[in-house]
Amino acid sequence: MIYERFPEHRLGLKRGVNGTFLSKHLNQFHINRWYPFIKALPKKRTSVDVSKNISMVLENLLKSYSNSQLPTHGQGVPTVVKTNILIRSMGPVSELDMDYSMDCYFRQYWRDKRLSFQGPIKSLSLSISMLSRIWKPDTYFYNGKQSHVHTITVPNKLLRLSQEGDILYSMRLTIKINFPLKSYFILKSLHPNLADCSPSLCPQASCPMELKNFPVDRQSCPLILGSYAYTSRQLVYEWLTSDSVDFNPGMTLSQFDLIDFPQSNFTFFRREGEFSVLQVSFNLQRHAGYFLIQVYVPCILIVVLSWVGFWIHREATSDRVGLGITTVLTLSTISLDSRKDLPKVRYATALDWFLLMSFFYCIATLLEFAGVHYFTKVGSGEIPLDEDEWEDIGEPVEKIGGRLSIQLDSPQRLLAARRRSSLICPIYNDTTLFRPAASKVSTMERTTQTDQPKAPKWKQLWLCILGDDKFRRMRQREATRKDRSTRHVNSVSLIDRVARVLFPLSFGMFNLMYWLVYVTYQEDDFPWTTIN
Repeated sequence: MIYERFPEHRLGLKRGVNGTFLSKHLNQFHINRWYPFIKALPKKRTSVDVSKNISMVLENLLKSYSNSQLPTHGQGVPTVVKTNILIRSMGPVSELDMDYSMDCYFRQYWRDKRLSFQGPIKSLSLSISMLSRIWKPDTYFYNGKQSHVHTITVPNKLLRLSQEGDILYSMRLTIKINFPLKSYFILKSLHPNLADCSPSLCPQASCPMELKNFPVDRQSCPLILGSYAYTSRQLVYEWLTSDSVDFNPGMTLSQFDLIDFPQSNFTFFRREGEFSVLQVSFNLQRHAGYFLIQVYVPCILIVVLSWVGFWIHREATSDRVGLGITTVLTLSTISLDSRKDLPKVRYATALDWFLLMSFFYCIATLLEFAGVHYFTKVGSGEIPLDEDEWEDIGEPVEKIGGRLSIQLDSPQRLLAARRRSSLICPIYNDTTLFRPAASKVSTMERTTQTDQPKAPKWKQLWLCILGDDKFRRMRQREATRKDRSTRHVNSVSLIDRVARVLFPLSFGMFNLMYWLVYVTYQEDDFPWTTIN
């Protein structure tokens, strides 16, 4: 270099204000001799000079550039736009609105040879104001509901240009994905088995959820993007790599586990032609722990609580009825609370079936007591009497200590007085008042359960279900037979004894079948599959 051959300190020169060199030690001869060489020395580049050069390069590139034409215009080949997505956060997933939101870095790559340049700089980071002067793809989300670019503190966008004309366009987006009508026709073309619907009745859902297995369900939420106006002959979308969709480490969802996220690219037909589309499906599995704690366990405990009535004496009518009504009302409250965050779908979910069966068991408990009260409890606990059984004691009444006392000196008179007292008291009177001392039978050991009828048991059950009046009168007559030794008063009903075993056993079998059907044998495939 000339600087190395003729350094300034060797010449004793000092640069002046006007760019010339002055000499303190050399005479005019030396100055005249070396001045042409020194004047030809190149000046050092500054950052201002580099910026001016870049600006001049860009101005020259954009001088004859048209941002309305594709990079491959007139070449007979489509422009290829490659894409990748880095998801920073995802959720919440709303079942009521059937949508979900995500915060991501959305990057697009394409080559525009019209912007290629030569120079020592391999790539240029351009201002976002250049976006309005160059061509860029008209990418949009087919099933996007609300999307916006972050602008704090400045618009979160990046534009980078390489020497070969490769362009990187990156932005930070928050996308709220829905499932509008246009996406319905896209998915209809992809999935011919999708049910038809009119435009006014088509679902407006981002994540076309199938809630039949809710809350032990799996969902597949798609994200579909493509060009708004360019057909596949003009613009083709491709994923940058096989793993173009990625997540920030440690990202989790509150209600779901992310199983996988397959990606695909395909074309679909519509009236304007063929369009290139990219799709990624987020396959999710719901956490059932919240619903186990808030719905399933309380419902099971309430149903078990309703069975307490089987061990309550049949004479406690208000207690058993009140217990049954309380359990039904509690289940109604839980049912309404669990449905408030769900859409009004036309089918029953897994949670609905469980609540319905819980309702069934609580109402069946009330109906069981109604059967006990109607068919096995004759009267109100007293011994019913026929008119011909009444006897007039006809004995004088003594007044002892200001009280009336009946002279009871025979078993017949004791029984007659006992019958008359039974009609006065709503429950069966204490037998120790009118029974001889030799009798040791207590009231708690006696019941109104009558003797077994001569008819077969299956016929008795059938007559009880039909509510046959003739059968009921026969039971009442048998309750008033003269042979009192075989009659039981106020015992536990046979229906209650059967219900103590039947209800828990059937409810346990129902729970076993319920969880086997909805968990173990749940289908592994998703209702919205990706296209290979």
